[in-house]
Amino acid sequence: MTKILDFTSLFLYCLFIFWLSDHPTLPVPDLFPVQDKVLHAGAYFIMGVLAWRSFKHLLNRPIILALLSITFCSLYGLSDEWHQSFVEGRCSDIVDWLADTGGASLAVFLLYKLRW
Repeated sequence: MTKILDFTSLFLYCLFIFWLSDHPTLPVPDLFPVQDKVLHAGAYFIMGVLAWRSFKHLLNRPIILALLSITFCSLYGLSDEWHQSFVEGRCSDIVDWLADTGGASLAVFLLYKLRW
């Protein structure tokens, strides 16, 4: 049951990210210069945790679990940036993708360290 819940949570979160990316603008006030990058990192930090929780049901080697989780999130972030390039009012940005990958990597790193 936990396996189904974990994979469902990851799937629904990915759909949520896709839904957000499909809008021309987001209803978030601009408070500081790099806020966009912080939001990207935070969103993918959450995805990193969800990916780790999901993939741990398939793998028992922590380093492979960590690499798979980061790779999944990074590739999803890349596909999300590509998706945004087709949305009017949005643009694709490699720095956003780096923030996505960085947020997921931080989450997975912390989970890896806490596991030991």
